Amino acid sequence: QVQLVESGGGLVQVGGSLRLSCVASGSSFSIDAMAWYRQAPGKQRELVASITWDGPTTYSDSVKGRFTISRDNAKNTVYLQMNSLKPEDTGVYYCNLVGRLWGRFEAWGQGTQVTVPS
Repeated sequence: QVQLVESGGGLVQVGGSLRLSCVASGSSFSIDAMAWYRQAPGKQRELVASITWDGPTTYSDSVKGRFTISRDNAKNTVYLQMNSLKPEDTGVYYCNLVGRLWGRFEAWGQGTQVTVPS
């Protein structure tokens, strides 16, 4: 079983920064990609950024130039550096992992709240 634990959320003023972390733990699994999604109140969950474990990154248009996703392969950890935060960035941020363990699987973290008051 693979578990994802997120940290780093909180309350930050407009224009501020936060860094989210997500650590994947378990045994005998490999990671294909990890991603950050967010869900604002009353809205659907949306992809914010993704990173493959040996390749490129992708970003939603709304965060390009402000957010940076990165990984530490040795620690099975993905980060999301969020700069120039806006009120519309408010939501619950979820970590997602796609990997392989006796077949392909997908896992989600419990979510971490990010609040940017207007």
